[in-house]
Amino acid sequence: MAISAKDVMALRKATGLGMMESKAALVEAGGDIQAATDLLRTKGLAKMDGRADRESAEGKVAVAIAPDGSKGAIVEINTETDFTATNEAFVSMTQAIADLALEQGPGDAEKTDAMQALIDEVRLTTKENVQFKSGKVFGGNVGSYIHFTGQIAVLIEVDGDAESDLLKDLCMHISAASPALPLGVNEDDIPADIIAKEREIAKAQAIESGKPEEIAEKMVEGKIRKYLDEVVLTRQPFVKDDKKQIKDLLPKGTTIKQFVRYQVGG
Repeated sequence: MAISAKDVMALRKATGLGMMESKAALVEAGGDIQAATDLLRTKGLAKMDGRADRESAEGKVAVAIAPDGSKGAIVEINTETDFTATNEAFVSMTQAIADLALEQGPGDAEKTDAMQALIDEVRLTTKENVQFKSGKVFGGNVGSYIHFTGQIAVLIEVDGDAESDLLKDLCMHISAASPALPLGVNEDDIPADIIAKEREIAKAQAIESGKPEEIAEKMVEGKIRKYLDEVVLTRQPFVKDDKKQIKDLLPKGTTIKQFVRYQVGG
């Protein structure tokens, strides 16, 4: 049957695929554009599924916050190349998935059929292995920060009053990972085995220096305090004013409940 150039162009626009593929699909579908679209999508996605082992080391992160700041979602979507990750369609898709995640309850964000449909559109047009890596949803007083590269983002939840500017500053601090990536909000959040390992190393260093046992123990405690100042969020020096600790920024009665930091490739 005769296939018009207009129909081929319409199908190419709808699927992002080549002229020959589009024309062949129209012939197979008897000239029905919708049927041809479905056929190309099925074949294209099946082909992409066969390449799912290709590494997806690039990508973007996105955050969605409820208008009243009472809920927030963060997601990371990966792909194979920076060229695709910086494409406007990929960036928009990542944000749309964050918006969908915001509809879910607090906890790990689950990939839905609607999210997969958005991902599949990009997979078809880019022919890259695009994957939903992870997502989180927080409920409560939330704030966020996204680095201008779109590859680092932080979501935070606090109990109590905190202005949006403060929440953004806290997230910016966490994104900078200075002096180190926080391992927890408070001392109790740091796993005991990590503290024990640091103590063991500090003691070995003190003994190696030839200090008496009593002095060595004091050196160990000093090193542990310094270590906690580096990895406990509330004890870290604020990245914008290192004379203040993070806990000094919090209004009276306000505590940090949880945070998450996403970094593409991290």
